[in-house]
Amino acid sequence: MSEKTLSSMKIIPATASDYNELMSISKGIYRGVDPLPFRYHEWLADPQRKMFVAKSEGKVVGFLLFVLVDGGRTAVSDSLRVAPWMRGHGIARAMQQFCLDNLRSNHPEVSRILFVEASETPQRELTQYQHIHSKAIISISIPYEQMEEKIKLLEGRLEGVGGRRPVVALSPSEVLCLFEDPCTTEGLLPKGLLIHSWIPYSTHRSNLEMLLKRGVVWFYSQHSDSVSECVTSPRSSDASEICIGTNITKSSTSDYFTAQQEPFAPNPVPLPHSSSQPSPLARTSCGFLSLGCSPFPVPLGQGIYCFDIDLFGTDPVSAQTHVLHQLIEMQRVLPAGGGVVCYLFAEKSLRAELTQFCQGLEPFYEVTEQHVLETESYTVIPKSLM
Repeated sequence: MSEKTLSSMKIIPATASDYNELMSISKGIYRGVDPLPFRYHEWLADPQRKMFVAKSEGKVVGFLLFVLVDGGRTAVSDSLRVAPWMRGHGIARAMQQFCLDNLRSNHPEVSRILFVEASETPQRELTQYQHIHSKAIISISIPYEQMEEKIKLLEGRLEGVGGRRPVVALSPSEVLCLFEDPCTTEGLLPKGLLIHSWIPYSTHRSNLEMLLKRGVVWFYSQHSDSVSECVTSPRSSDASEICIGTNITKSSTSDYFTAQQEPFAPNPVPLPHSSSQPSPLARTSCGFLSLGCSPFPVPLGQGIYCFDIDLFGTDPVSAQTHVLHQLIEMQRVLPAGGGVVCYLFAEKSLRAELTQFCQGLEPFYEVTEQHVLETESYTVIPKSLM
């Protein structure tokens, strides 16, 4: 591309009419588990997401979005992509500079710019930016016809390491209460970041409310085996006990996701429990937390869905317990015939135990680490990190 062509390229807000062209330049991205085809129109309507396309001669040749979080004080750069036939001509850098100029002009309240890198970044490039935190990534593929078999395999494996931890399914009110306790942030979230589906959030209330509206499943457990209320998992009579604040059964799954989207009260209020014992959240908040996204279809193949499990804490048995119960809950809402590619994001100290726990499940592909990096205000991010 000549300098003249680059200077005439237009970068404008993305619209619904750009969808087909954008999909045509996105084939094969993220090994076929690209969320953009499914999320594009939803993200267009999201006021926290700012999406732009680069056009040359009227054709889409690039795309970039950034997400405003922390009440608008942090921007997270995400999803930079350039048409294959246009790569190497400066489009990525031009789009990044446009993004930074847009932040400076239209969002002066932004004081922090983060981005998430998912490959093995060269150390020389990491040293140019502030490294905030890294997590291990384990990715697995479970075909529909093997789902029951693989979940039973994990159930048996967990029993073999001493049984599972009681798990609480948090209601929206309980999520908000949980993060009022400083111990949650200090004990569970290194650097204070709640990293979910590749976006790093602080525990700012606006971030929590945003996540609660997206159908995220929040599971929590304590190191203690004492619980307030237990029911048997509806999968089978010999399944583990799940301790819950909001009882999620097969018949009430849709009600749970509806509850996640209800308007919020001005202040968090404790959710009533049928037991007379105190809520488990009242004892300690420094246990183990997991977030499961709603499974979404991806271009990898017909009937294939992507499912992210973000794990917070360092106890290996708790981590394995949460993975199992997140998969059980995912299976309940997965459309009939659907298979999944599942990503586990965990502290690096848990990599060995979780890798061993997932033996017998088909690995997806080797992306082994997730890095959260911070760039100095309005410094262009190198293309190799995007």
